[in-house]
This record gives sequence, structure tokens and C-alpha cells, in this order.
Amino acid sequence: MSTTTIYQTAALARLSQDEDAWVFRVPTLKDGIGIHQLIASCPPLDENSSYCNFLQSSHFHKTCILAEYDGEIVGFISAYLKPESNDELFVWQVAVSPTMRGKGLAYHMLQELLMREYLQHVQAVETTITKSNEGSWNLFKKLDKSHGETGSVSVFLDEQQHFKGHHDTEFLYRIPLKNNQ
Repeated sequence: MSTTTIYQTAALARLSQDEDAWVFRVPTLKDGIGIHQLIASCPPLDENSSYCNFLQSSHFHKTCILAEYDGEIVGFISAYLKPESNDELFVWQVAVSPTMRGKGLAYHMLQELLMREYLQHVQAVETTITKSNEGSWNLFKKLDKSHGETGSVSVFLDEQQHFKGHHDTEFLYRIPLKNNQ
């Protein structure tokens, strides 16, 4: 057996072990600080106040998901149902611990979230992404591909018009969900 094959086999075994050890759950109020610390460790994500994370893990807990590994918070997706379009889920942030990147955790969390009974009526997922955030583009392109590649991208918040040069343009990525229609 070649050295390359041995390393590939070992890497696949570690990945499998990581996936088996991930625990996905609804966040609770007690998770607020841990979520805040995770997001702080995930630049370029905007670090909101810890109060925001407490609200996400209590008021919006049904539309957010938390991932644990060995009892530690390693992933979090914050999302909400849009007030005027209750069948559209807006994904606000996706945070994955640097120790868990490259293992498919973000996509697993997104899939787990969309499988919840509470969200079975959702017809589309929306998110905003800056041009330079390759990880988010890859994640949502993968989701789009799994639903027939019918997503669309448009400018949501312009760098100059909305942010007055203080933040990069946020592009809105809208993905219709074929299996929920």
C-alpha cells in the first residue's frame, strides 16, 4: 500500500469519526455565550453582541442549529423565517470552528436544519454573502446544486449606497427548495 493511500485512508477514518461524534441540536438560552465565543473565532463573521446570540438561542431557537463535538460548541447557524414571507428561511450566519473546517459540518448543519418538522413548509432559503467569502459561496452553491441549480444572486446591500464604504457589498443568494414545493 502506498504512503498516499495510507494517509488518505487515515484522513477518511478521522472524517468519519468526526461526523459520528457531531451532535446537532436546538440551541438554548444557556448556549448564548458559547455561540458568541464561536462566532468571535470565525472571522470574517460580524461579531454581534452576546445579547444578540442569547436572543437567537431563545427567541429564534426553532430556526437555528447548534453542533457539538465532545461537548464543545463547534458550529452554529442562525436563521429566521422572514416576517412577510413565512415560507422563506433567511440564513443570517454560519459559524464553524476552525478545528472543524473542511469536514462538511456547515452543510450537515444546514441539511439538519432544513429537515426539521417546523421548517417543512419552507419554499426557499436566502442568505447574503460578501464577494470574498469563499466558504459561504461554496456552501450555498452546494445547497443550490442539490435543489436543481435554480438559485439567483442579486445585490442586497451595496458597499457605497448602503454602507457608505464601511462594509463590502452583500449579495443576496436566493435558492428555491425543490423538495419542499
